[in-house]
Formats: sequence, structure tokens, C-alpha cells
Amino acid sequence: MKMLNIALPKGRLGEKAYGMFECAGYPCPSIKENNRKLIFENEAAGVRYFWVKPSDVAIYVERGAADLGIVGKDILLEYAPDVYELLDLGMGKCRMAVAAKKSFHDDRRRALIVATKFTNIASRYYAQQGRDIDIIHLNGSIELAPILSLSDVIVDIVETGTTLKENDLEEKETIVPISARLIANKSSYKFQNEAIGHIVKSMAQQLEEQA
Repeated sequence: MKMLNIALPKGRLGEKAYGMFECAGYPCPSIKENNRKLIFENEAAGVRYFWVKPSDVAIYVERGAADLGIVGKDILLEYAPDVYELLDLGMGKCRMAVAAKKSFHDDRRRALIVATKFTNIASRYYAQQGRDIDIIHLNGSIELAPILSLSDVIVDIVETGTTLKENDLEEKETIVPISARLIANKSSYKFQNEAIGHIVKSMAQQLEEQA
């Protein structure tokens, strides 16, 4: 039996997702041990899990190092990896939003300066509105940009809005809701269809029972 390789995002989301795989009949008790290992396998169940940085999951799946993975919709929208999106797990819910200082008013006579890590999402969003923008790509502490007048607005993930409030910013527009998705490598989906189909069916059932 060919091992099923599953990429899990490090952190709470990955742990919750593992619970769903376990319920689907793919347990791997060693993953719960307190150690720094990154790869865990259970030959009897025919499964191998590995922890990866959340933003890297789609790369492992797209390139075939993993057959399945759990990834945020934000990553799928931003990088458009060549994978199959199989199921919305309804976990890790948040939203992609535009935020700015409370006093901000959009002057449409000039380009809007947008600071973001999600340049493709931001570009598409403003292109649909026909708004001319100037994008500044930042990797972290994006909230600083409007405070220090580096940008007019930011495009970023918002969960509770607390960080925005604490920095005197407010959400101006919601671009798209975000949640965790189950994705599959296209070739794996073809050749391991039975196992993957079983997992999708089981997870969908688990979500129905939780609803």
C-alpha cells in the first residue's frame, strides 16, 4: 500500500486538522508526543504526516512531496497553486480586509497607496473597482504603514480586529472571507482517488455532525 503523505500547517489549525484525519481512519499516535520531530508515520495505517510552515503547505502539495494538505484560502487566492481544492473545513475563519486610519478619506484624483503582503489579492480587488493603486509589499507589522504615512490603506487578514483597534485603525471594506481548505496534488488525486475520496467523505460528514 502506498503511503499517503499529508502536509499539516504548524500550530493549532494543524492540530485540529489532524484530529479530523484521525477520525477518518488515519491515526498516527506519535504525532502527539512532545518532541521536535517534523515527520511522523504510521505504516499500519499507511500514512505519513509532516509539519510545515502554513504558507508552504501548498508548495509541498503542488510539487508532489505531499498528497494532501491543509491551507488557508488566502494562500490559494494569493499564489494560485496548481492543486485541487476539495473541501472548506470551516476552521481558522477570518477575512481579508482593507483597513486605514479612522480619519482616512479616499482621494480618487491620485493613486491609492496600498501596503500589503498579499499583492495579487490587492491588485485584483482594486482592478475590479477600476482604482489606480501603488502597492508597497511588506512582510510584517503591516499596521505600521498607515500610521507612519507610508501608505493610505493596508490589505491584510483580520480575525477579531483587536490589532487594528489597538493601532487606531479600522476596517473599511471586506474583500473575501477566509477559512482552511483541504487540498490535493492533482496526480495523487488521480492515482490515490479511493483513499482521498474516503477522507473527503469522512471529513464532510464530521463537519455536518459539528454543524
